[in-house]
Amino acid sequence: MQTRNRIFDDAAKLAGGAVGTLEGVRREIESLVRQQVERMLSKFDLVTRDEFEAVKEMAARARAEQDKLAKRLEKIEASQVKSTTAKKGSVRKKPKVKKA
Repeated sequence: MQTRNRIFDDAAKLAGGAVGTLEGVRREIESLVRQQVERMLSKFDLVTRDEFEAVKEMAARARAEQDKLAKRLEKIEASQVKSTTAKKGSVRKKPKVKKA
């Protein structure tokens, strides 16, 4: 019986060692693949996630500011139209003089 136990113990140690070795190989392959992908991606003109998020935030702020300025401009134009309409009723137009 002890011989059987010893054989199973040796087999378990061997399997454990193989699993550990395979885990190390997996990590090494993963590292190499990651390096290759990063090398290939660096050839393209891509941005990082942080850069993208920063530009996205800037665009959102610019859009909000543009909307705010558009509303302000509409109010100014509306007030000018009202004041121009009021002035036209009280002021007579000068006749156009033709130049010779």
